[in-house]
Amino acid sequence: MIADDFVFINANGLYCKYGDFYLDPSLPVKNAVISHAHADHAISGNTEVYCTAPTRAFMELRYSRYAAKIFNIVPYHTSFNVNGVQLTFISAGHMLGSAMVLMEYNGAKYLYTGDYKLQPDATCEPIELGAADVLITESTFADPKVIHPDPVAEIQKLNSIQSNILLGAYATGKSQRLIRMITDHAPQKKILVHHRILPINKIYEAAGIALGNYQLYGRKLMKAQDNFVYIVPPFTFNSYIRATDVKRLFASGWDNLQVNREDSLFISDHVDWNDILTAVKQVNPKQIWTLHGNGKHLQTYFGDNIFVKLLN
Repeated sequence: MIADDFVFINANGLYCKYGDFYLDPSLPVKNAVISHAHADHAISGNTEVYCTAPTRAFMELRYSRYAAKIFNIVPYHTSFNVNGVQLTFISAGHMLGSAMVLMEYNGAKYLYTGDYKLQPDATCEPIELGAADVLITESTFADPKVIHPDPVAEIQKLNSIQSNILLGAYATGKSQRLIRMITDHAPQKKILVHHRILPINKIYEAAGIALGNYQLYGRKLMKAQDNFVYIVPPFTFNSYIRATDVKRLFASGWDNLQVNREDSLFISDHVDWNDILTAVKQVNPKQIWTLHGNGKHLQTYFGDNIFVKLLN
């Protein structure tokens, strides 16, 4: 039987009162189940954290000894119990170590997606979707107007750009995906990475992920005008607003983060409208609960066929 109040949002984030734990809390809590290591989902200071091994590695890199007091590392498909609720991590396909959280309580299954994507990605585990009574889904791009283009075709745009490229990307997850894709689909480009991206790459490589060909940025290299793509995190990208003799691009699914009228690079690590509909078909839920975006389009689309509740 579905409990309408199985999870709800309070001052600390998304809370499961039946198991007394939070899913990706926004403030430090006693028990935190972390879906993946992006900073808006994995904060420091929690007492006890349940996550995958890569998520712990990223959190400890970012937060050092403040990452958490206790880490409980749980592999995919290994069930564990938190105060009477059975949980299982399954791959979300969002970045290395990202997990959906399947929660089972009183005969009902609740699948919390965290951030997820259906697009292929050689730098993380492929997404897995299974049946659940309630799909608790992010709705970042849950709009019929948002259909993400083919990421390979987007990367291949770089082949026609003759100048050096300053490529903005989030340091964790997106940068590693870009390195792999550029290596595979724009092989004549020479990839440079910002020094803050390098230790994240090392975590990927330690996990057995082959990223491809890259080297640490050097100023003299960029001056050579030799087909370089320099991947930098957002704060560095923004500081290079007056950079000359380079093409500035930002890899994102958001239209407002595209920085050139003549060139765009729409590469998203989130599901778009069609992907969410595909996920719903595979999960086959009785109810959909939405987070991190506007779920009203899903309410309209499903009408009386599936109950859609907006948690935020």
